[in-house]
Formats: sequence, C-alpha cells, structure tokens
Amino acid sequence: MSTSAQASAKSLSPCIARQPILNADETVIGYELLFRESSGEHHFTSANGEKATSTTIDTLSVVGLSVLCDGRLAFINCARQTLLSDYFALLPPDEVVIEIQQAVPPDEDVVQACQRLKQAGYSIALDNFEPKDKREGLIRFADFIKVDIARIPLELSAPLAALYGSERRRMLAQKVETREQFVTARNNGFTCFQGYFFRRPENMQVRQIPANQGTYLRLLSAVSKPSVEFAEIEGLIKHEPSLCYRLLRYLNSPLLQLSVPVVSVRHALGLLGEQETVRWIRMATTVVMGQDKCSDLVLSSLVRARFCELISPKVEHGNSDLFLMGMLSLMDAILAVPIGMVVEELHLDADLKAQLLRAKTGEKTPLSTIYDLMVARETGEWERVTKLAKNLNLSLSFVAEKSNEAMRWAHQVTSALPG
Repeated sequence: MSTSAQASAKSLSPCIARQPILNADETVIGYELLFRESSGEHHFTSANGEKATSTTIDTLSVVGLSVLCDGRLAFINCARQTLLSDYFALLPPDEVVIEIQQAVPPDEDVVQACQRLKQAGYSIALDNFEPKDKREGLIRFADFIKVDIARIPLELSAPLAALYGSERRRMLAQKVETREQFVTARNNGFTCFQGYFFRRPENMQVRQIPANQGTYLRLLSAVSKPSVEFAEIEGLIKHEPSLCYRLLRYLNSPLLQLSVPVVSVRHALGLLGEQETVRWIRMATTVVMGQDKCSDLVLSSLVRARFCELISPKVEHGNSDLFLMGMLSLMDAILAVPIGMVVEELHLDADLKAQLLRAKTGEKTPLSTIYDLMVARETGEWERVTKLAKNLNLSLSFVAEKSNEAMRWAHQVTSALPG
C-alpha cells in the first residue's frame, strides 16, 4: 500500500463502527460497517458516499476484516462510482456483502457491474428497499433485500417479504428496536434483522439465576469487594471444574509467558497476583456465562470493558471501576435476566450501580457521559461521539486509538480463554 493510502487509512480508522445483523435464532451473521471522517480533534462529519466506500475498503486492508467482523460477513455500503470500479477486488468475496444504496440508478453500467461482482463470488444487498423501488431490475442479483420497518409500514413491508424472499434471497428487517418488532418481522417473512433489540433489557418474568451462573456472579461479587479474599475465590473456583481448567489454560497462554509449573489453584492465583486475578475472573466468568448466547455479546462486553479501562486515566470517575462498568453493561443480555437481578448479586459502588440501572430508571449519574461515549462509539453515532468526547476533554484520535486497542485486546483474550 502506498504511503498516501496508508495515511488515508490511518486518518479514517478512528471512525469505524459496526452494527450487528442477526438471523432468526439471534445469531450474528455479519456487521454493517459504519464510517465517518474525523476533521479536527472534536468533530465528525459524514463522508460522501464514494469517498466513504473507497476509504472503507482501504482501511479494511489495514485493520483487517477478522478484527472488525470476528470472522463474520462485512456489509459495506456502496455508491455508484465505487460499484463501477474494481476496488472490491481487494477484499475476499466470501467475507463481503456489497450494499447498493437507494440512490444508485439501475442503468446498464450498474447491471454489468453487478454481473461481474456475482461472477467473482461477492454477495449483494439492496439497501433501504421500498415498494415500487427503482432498483427492481437488480433484484436478480440480490442475496439480501433490506427494508426499513420503521419507515415502511407493516401492510407494505410484509408483502415485500412474501414477494421477494426465498431460500437464496434473504429479507432483512432494518431498525428493529424491540422484541415485539423482531417477532412481528420474523412472523411476516423476514429472516435477517438489524438493530439493537438484543442488547437492551426486555420485560420478562423474574426467574432464579441458574446455580452455575450464581457461582459466577458470586465470583464477580468477590472481586468487586474493597479487599479481595483469595481463600473465598479459591473455594468458588474449586466448585467449578471448568473454571479450574480455564485458569490453567490461561496461565499457559502467550499473553502471560509464565514458565513456573502450577501446583494448586491457590498457587495459580498467587502467580497471577491480585490485579491479574481480578481481571481474569471478570473475563472468564463473562465468557462462561455467555456460552449459550451469541459470542458477539461476550466480545462486545470485553471491548467495552477494556475501552473504559483505557480512557479511565483521562476522565473523572470517582471510585467507580470503569472496566467493571463496561463488562456488566451487557450482562443482562448475556444472562437473559433483568439488569436489576445482576446488580443485586454484586458489591458495587453507588454511582456504578445507578449507571447500570439507568436504562430502567432514566436517571443521570456521574458516569453517564463516559457510559454514553462507550455506547455511541460502538454504534457509530459520530455526532454524539464528537459531543461526548469534547465534554470529557478527550480528543477523537485518543478515543479512536483506545477503541481499536480494546478490539484487538478482546480478540486476544477470547482466544486465550477457550471453551
């Protein structure tokens, strides 16, 4: 890659986010990649369509699809000129879905470009499809048709799914924000879904947390106390053989580079030391509790936790543990229980507890700005990121650097914590 291309990729890499795309059983199949330009230390601007797409492709060659998409499909928005170019040849066809934007006219050049892409093995999606869409001539190339269910009413979106959906062509509902919308869209023929409904708490019957998950929560509680008791931690780990095994495997990981043989659980904890023991327990328990949920939730919780930890020296957060805030922010979705049940089991300071419950209560807390930055950065709300970073006196380059570092770290950690 040329020096100028590397500089271009570096300048835009801070503005990467991803929005998950799920199938009917709520498994993440891919991510739509969202890009914006950074102009100055405290300002994001929307890149024009052509520039955003070409920069996306260039940046992916630097950052890597495996890091950004965790081995899943990358959905990339594509305007007309980029569609007619050969830029996508830089990316592996089996890992990319090319989203043709609504404004792209289905002229002969576009049709020929779609033919070339399909022959090369790329998948194609028609973005923001609507009744009497001018891109109907491109349907034969489409592997996904995306419908904004917030804009297209049910009486129109359901017939679209019935008309165009097939085993080969998947209908994708966008802007799915609630469980009710998800169920309705699924019942009306949509087989893929884009939105954040799976991240949010949902109304459900209160039930007991299963015994093994109770043990993991007690471990999290033990390492959240002002004074960590190794004897208590040792006893809890000994009740869970899988955690003992994970601890031994973690001690053998390249991340630690330890050469001393381990003779007992207590010895293992001693080798790690208090700080690393606390960190390992938080990571391992989160991974274990998320085994029956999509791995994206667990990975996202680790990315959030590390991001918050990395920015903590630059922001005011009192006595609150920002790593723990990030990790617990998705624990209700991982455990499939209300966040209140999670918080009840843990020894947390008042500000942190209030922040985790904020989605339910709506109250502002001293940690709200940090929490909101964490979420906005993840979901690609760039104007909001700009405002929140400025309020925290953080530069966009710093926020971007720590976010990318957190993603790399989370991938390393999950590979060192085998199932």
